[in-house]
Amino acid sequence: MSTRAGRRSTLPGFGLTLGLTLAWLSVIVLIPLAGLFIKTMELSPDQFWAILASRRTLNALKISFGLAFAAALVNLVMGTIIVWALVRYRFPGRRLFDAIVDIPFALPTAVAGIALTSLFAEQGWLGAPLAALGIKVAFTPIGIFVAMIFIGIPFVVRTVQPVLIDLDPEIEEAAASLGASRWHTVSKVILPSLAPALLTGLALAFARAVGEYGSVIFIAGNLPNVSEIAPLLIVIRLSEFRYADATAIAVVMLLASFLIIFVVNRLQRWARTPVPAHR
Repeated sequence: MSTRAGRRSTLPGFGLTLGLTLAWLSVIVLIPLAGLFIKTMELSPDQFWAILASRRTLNALKISFGLAFAAALVNLVMGTIIVWALVRYRFPGRRLFDAIVDIPFALPTAVAGIALTSLFAEQGWLGAPLAALGIKVAFTPIGIFVAMIFIGIPFVVRTVQPVLIDLDPEIEEAAASLGASRWHTVSKVILPSLAPALLTGLALAFARAVGEYGSVIFIAGNLPNVSEIAPLLIVIRLSEFRYADATAIAVVMLLASFLIIFVVNRLQRWARTPVPAHR
């Protein structure tokens, strides 16, 4: 009896907190998602597939998911390099650069979109020299790609940074003292330790980019079948009072995002699984 009482006292109010947690998650997450699926059920299977198979919908989904994944991969590589510089080196202005990473978190998406559009327009600071080289960024899919990189980079940096801080540099020094090359130390010592955090950062950056709307529509150009993202197409269908069409596209985006996040979570568990020692 004393053991049971001790266990109960370690988590006071467990039943209440669990009930509040489930109720809050249901109201905020589960019920809205259930409503989305219920609205989609108003469509017959033929109508549902006709909406998804339309050229405009397929191109919008391709642009959103394809560019979001490409932007997440770029953020994974560049974010890791940024984290390495911020954690492993001491240089003037390091704290300032560390704070700059959080700007996409705090900046309103509309402000980010206007700033990127002004910067990469044909007369902008970066757009003008790129235009001279024959590269047009603003109002093209490249602009969407740039905006997705901008809003996704903090997710990789802030996910990997605490893990790298906890990784003792003496482990790297020990590997080097045992004769390991730099590449061997990175591939066999550092990356395995960072793998779960890297995958988490990749998933978060991808999910953020897929659902991004405000900063993208300013720089995208929003041309159907060329630079129109899926979230914008959903808004257009809602403005046309085609609610079932909008929810059908939203359901596809939701299911695809769940599937990708599920795969990434499985990869994270695999990365955390200790490798048995060979005798």
